[in-house]
This record gives sequence, C-alpha cells and structure tokens, in this order.
Amino acid sequence: MVNYVTGLKEQWKACLIGLLIISNIFVWVAVYERHTGEILSLYFFDVGQGDAIFIDSPRHGRVLIDGGRNKKVLTELGKVLPFADRRIDVVIATHPDGDHIGGLPEVLSRYSVGIFLEPGVSIESSVNDELHARLLNQNIPVLEAKRGMVVNFGDGVYLTILFPNQDVSWWPNNDGSIVSRLSYGDRVFLLTGDAVFRTENILLNLNPGILKADVLQAGHHGSHTSTSLAFAESVLPAYAVVSSGKDNSYGHPHQTVLDILAKVGAEVVNTALFGTIRFDTDGHSLELK
Repeated sequence: MVNYVTGLKEQWKACLIGLLIISNIFVWVAVYERHTGEILSLYFFDVGQGDAIFIDSPRHGRVLIDGGRNKKVLTELGKVLPFADRRIDVVIATHPDGDHIGGLPEVLSRYSVGIFLEPGVSIESSVNDELHARLLNQNIPVLEAKRGMVVNFGDGVYLTILFPNQDVSWWPNNDGSIVSRLSYGDRVFLLTGDAVFRTENILLNLNPGILKADVLQAGHHGSHTSTSLAFAESVLPAYAVVSSGKDNSYGHPHQTVLDILAKVGAEVVNTALFGTIRFDTDGHSLELK
C-alpha cells in the first residue's frame, strides 16, 4: 500500500492524505497479502515522442509519471497491469506540455486514481483544461509537488520530490518540471521530466550528493538543453534512458548529450530503438529487461 508523506505545512493536506491512506489500506490489504514479492519494476513506456513512466513496487504500489501525447499510454498500461485492475495510487504530471499530459485525461477516466501531483506551472491549453476538468469531475485530490515530499510505498520504496523547491507558477514549462528520486535498497533512479540546465543547476547547488543514481532519465528526451556535464558527473549513472520517438523532428537525442553520457560511462537506452524499457531490482541487483 502507498502512504503519502509531505514536507508541506498545511494541515488540511495532511488530513486529506491520511484519509487516502486509510481507504487504500482496507481496500487493498488482501491483494497485497496474496501477491507480495521483492521486485521493484520501473517502466519507461514507449509512447513515441513523449514521456510516460510507470512504477510497480514489490507490494504493487503504483505510480504513473506523465502520460505521453495520446492514448498510447493506455495500451502500455494494459500490458503490465492485470486484466480489469484499474488502480493507480498516484499520477504525477511533471509539467503541462502536451507530450507529457496528453494521455492523462483518458487515464483518469479509465483508472481509479488516488491522488494527483503537479508542479503548479501556469499554462492555458485545451489539454490542460481537459485534464483539470476530469480531475474535478472525479474528485481526485490535487497537490502541488514541493521538494521534500515523499511517496512512501510501504515496502521499502520511496519516491522523493527534489524539485520544485519554490513557486514555479510563472516559470517556463520545462524549467518548472518535477524532478524525483526513486529509491529501493541500494538502487536509485533519477527522474527528470523535461528539466533544463536552470533546474539542474539549482539541484547541484542544493545538494549534489543525493543526485547519485544507477539510472538517469536524460532530461527533455535527450535534448541539448538538459544533462549538462556537471549534472551527469554528479549522477554518474550506469544507465541513461532517453524517451523519444523514432525519427522525431527535434533530432532527439542530441549528439552533445550522448557524448556527455559516454564521458561519464553511462549506457544509453532509447525507447525509439528498444521500445518500452524495464528495470527490475530487488534493492541490490539491477536488471535491464
């Protein structure tokens, strides 16, 4: 089961989250008892030119980070979730670009979602309007992600928000992207959305020590606006994942980024070449599927 812990001071949010914890405990405890295990699975879905990441913890706590540009995310979810199982504990929109939230309205309509996190970036767009209309219609609680918030899966898995650390409501979309750290035992994944150099530099100045990770999501689909050498040297990943579409018009991933990742010794895996990418870990070993 997933517990929600925040670093925010507003007591009403804590109360709301507590109620969600209680409801999930009674509904899902029997399922967890039948299907416990030791493996955390992290999927980088192949959704073309866009991002969609799915976390399935050992006791099947589930988080979806972004939803790609269209309904393709539904196909990918259908491949990894049991038939007729419509539960996702947390949905996170790293920022409101269409290639990250375009598929989320349909996810919200077809799945039972416990809570929704977003960075609070202000934008007017039809897809963002539709997304928030469905959140309101289905009474899904919405929280702004802030540094220090933690999604506690209750089985040794933690998803910690590293950014935003401040109000980003009037920032450019990519600059305000949520950055999170997924940890289980000795293994760490750094998930960056479309975070750019500005965001990376803030993280480096805050606490570069916690950026070290086994797997790095290359920011902004491998664009040269992200993954600076200083940032990559702090992360020192064994693997770097690029979520991009085949023959995309942006030229992602850019060669400058590939060169930087090669310099720090990271093996690059790209959804455009490999399709959906899956990592499994028991908290010690790490396997690329």
